[in-house]
Amino acid sequence: MEEIINKVAQSGLETIDLEDYYPQGEIVLFDIKDYLFMGLILKEKDFRAAMQSHDWEQYRGKNVGLICSVDAVVPLWAYMLVMTNLEPLVAYAAFGDIDFIHKTLYLHNLSKIDVAVYVDKRIVIKGCGDKRVGEIAYAEITRLLRPVVKSIMYGEPCSTVPVYKKKS
Repeated sequence: MEEIINKVAQSGLETIDLEDYYPQGEIVLFDIKDYLFMGLILKEKDFRAAMQSHDWEQYRGKNVGLICSVDAVVPLWAYMLVMTNLEPLVAYAAFGDIDFIHKTLYLHNLSKIDVAVYVDKRIVIKGCGDKRVGEIAYAEITRLLRPVVKSIMYGEPCSTVPVYKKKS
């Protein structure tokens, strides 16, 4: 009987699954519109009182996007005031909608990769999975790895699309 050889295992390819860096935790919004007089005007005294009496605990441990979903003139200090209340409680908070927060967290997670581990390696970026990884993660992992790796491929080790190969 002839021995079966796993050529994929012998190829020296290393696979990176971007789902491993997928942002964790719930993302919720804090909308300043809910605290505007007639939905248009921010009254400082009323806004400050509302921020003092607001139940900030509901955001504990969550990722929060800070927005104003109506076309109103909101003084910049109002966003700062909201953030002073959110920052001590939340996992992460920033100005932006849910999509922006998700992408920002993804980039943050990818930035923690120690690219030195991949110097002169042949890398496959996994292409299929259970979560929608999105273009931002594929572009960012390529930006991070390209300067150090021997090659980058997309897909599965048994069927890859070449993306980058270092010139000798």
